[in-house]
Amino acid sequence: MLIVVLAPLIFVIHLPLQLANLALWGGLVIVFGLLRFLLPIGAVQRALAPLMNFFMLCFGKCSLALIRLFNPVILDYRVRGELSKENWYLIVANHLSYLDIVLLIEFSAFRIPAPKFFLKQELIWLPFVGLAAWALEMPFMKRYSAAYLKKYPHKRGADIETTKRYCQKFRHKPTTVINFVEGTRFTPAKHASKQSPYQHLLPPKAGGIAFTLATMGELFTNILDISLLYPDNPKHPMLAMLSGQMRRIVVDVNVVDIPAEAIGDYYTDEQFKAGFQQWVNTLWQNKDRNIIGLKKGN
Repeated sequence: MLIVVLAPLIFVIHLPLQLANLALWGGLVIVFGLLRFLLPIGAVQRALAPLMNFFMLCFGKCSLALIRLFNPVILDYRVRGELSKENWYLIVANHLSYLDIVLLIEFSAFRIPAPKFFLKQELIWLPFVGLAAWALEMPFMKRYSAAYLKKYPHKRGADIETTKRYCQKFRHKPTTVINFVEGTRFTPAKHASKQSPYQHLLPPKAGGIAFTLATMGELFTNILDISLLYPDNPKHPMLAMLSGQMRRIVVDVNVVDIPAEAIGDYYTDEQFKAGFQQWVNTLWQNKDRNIIGLKKGN
C-alpha cells in the first residue's frame, strides 16, 4: 500500500535516472559510431565495434540495476539448454512492452553475443535510441499497410530485402539476431482485431524468420525461444516499473535446435512455405502453452 502512495514520487525520480542512463550510454555509442563512420578503416572498425557493443550492454545492466533499486522485483530467469558467447543465435520472442528490449539486452550481457534488433523505422527518430541503433548497424524495418502495397506493389518485400542486406553483415562475428515475431506489441485490442488463435500471443509473421534463416541458417547454432512475462503487472509494465510497482519478471529461455527443413526458399517454393508456416505455428502454440503454465506459477 505504501508503494502505491509513493508511486508518483518514485516515478518522478526514477524516470529521469533511466533517461540519463540512456543518454549516457546511447551518447557514447553515437560518438564512437560517428567516429567509425568517418574512419572507414578495417582496423578502426574492428576495434570500435566491440566497444560500442559493450556500451549497449552497460546500458542494459545499469537500467536493470535502477529497476531493482526502485522496485521490489523478483527476476525469474529460466534457461533450458547451454549458452555460449561463441555461437550465433536467432531469438524469437513475444513482445509486451518497450521494457522487453532492456531485458533482452541485459540478458545477453556476458551470456551470448551482443544482440541486433530488427526495429520499426519510426524508432529511428527516438532520441538517442534511433542514432545509437543506427551506429550499431541494427536494421530498421518499414511496415506497409495492405492498402499501400496495393497502390505501390513494388514496395512489397522491401523489408525482406532489408533483412537480407543486414544479415550479410552479421556473418563475420558471433551475433544474436532478435526478432519480435508478432511484429508489434501485444495488447488485448490487437489480439481481438487479429482474431488470434493464441491465448497470450498475436499471430506470428513467418517471413522475416524464414529469410533470416535462409541467409544465415548455416551459422545459427540454435534458436532461443524466449517468453517474456510480467505476471503481476500485465497491463502497463513500463508504467509499473517506473512507479516502483513491478513485482516479478519472468525471462524463460528454451534453446531450440534448428531443423534442416526450416531452411529454404520461402518466396518461390510454395511447399516449403506451407511447411515453414506450420513449423512456426507449432513453435507459437508451444510458446502459448508455456506462457499459460508460467502464469499459473509452473
